Amino acid sequence: MGIPSPFADTTLISEFNNPGAIDMKPGLLAALIILFVVLQIWQRRTESSTSPDSQSSPKWILKWSDEFNGLNGAPPDESKWVVDTGGNGWGNNELQYYTPRRKNVRQENDNLIIEAIKEDFTGPDGVRRDYTSARVNTAGRFSQQNGRFEARIKIPRGQGIWSAFWLLGNDLPAKGWPSCGEIDIMENLGFEPSRIFGALHGPGYSARNALTSSYTLSNGRFSDDFHVFAVEWEPQRIRFYVDDQLYATRVSSDVPPGNAWVYDHPFSLIVNVAVGGDLPGKPDDSTVFPQRMLVDYVRVYARQ
Repeated sequence: MGIPSPFADTTLISEFNNPGAIDMKPGLLAALIILFVVLQIWQRRTESSTSPDSQSSPKWILKWSDEFNGLNGAPPDESKWVVDTGGNGWGNNELQYYTPRRKNVRQENDNLIIEAIKEDFTGPDGVRRDYTSARVNTAGRFSQQNGRFEARIKIPRGQGIWSAFWLLGNDLPAKGWPSCGEIDIMENLGFEPSRIFGALHGPGYSARNALTSSYTLSNGRFSDDFHVFAVEWEPQRIRFYVDDQLYATRVSSDVPPGNAWVYDHPFSLIVNVAVGGDLPGKPDDSTVFPQRMLVDYVRVYARQ
């Protein structure tokens, strides 16, 4: 419903359209015209601000978060995060071994630190790798369907460095990937330090055929400072943001014909830094180690 017009009375409108029919001073007439125009503009802005795509209406309610305010050197809060381990390539031919060691993952100065290190490492399973890093997830601790998922992160850079903040369907064990669905909120290939990707992976549109969009900084690199990466996920629609700037919207009709929109169940969160793999390629002589990802916070909201 719009703002009532000051000229809602049809008699007055008729007389207004014929100024000679009423005794109205020019100054008053001009004032009424200006008032009418201002009210119309305000009405349009009000309707726009309350559209379904607006971040501010209805309001977001914080449902889950980690501010990483633990003691320096402390591991991630185990009531919120699972620390993954292993060096089996993680489905992408990655070169790192993920460990729970404090040198790879810890809280420090109110941030979560994920540190990729070049070192000769052999895991308890006998797998040997030339790099170590870390990956944390909330599977079994927290998952949510729909809402705003955001994190403030300073990412690493360099050839072969592959950092990400993403969501994975919690029915992965039953349905497998990509039928469980994947939402990449932020993915960066270290050889493109000013560009990040947001993507949806599902059955029939995964890996290099994913529904992918990108955002490029106008100045500087993402590794220079913290940035806020977010998605707003609603039924049939997912919007991608960098520093609250909307850069892509995906809807169910974007899915290739004959395939399913699988974003209709809870997803858990993942934060990681990989080394090497199918997309970024191997590190080279230009890659400086160690490389650190700093995560200031991770927050999940629901609509009011």
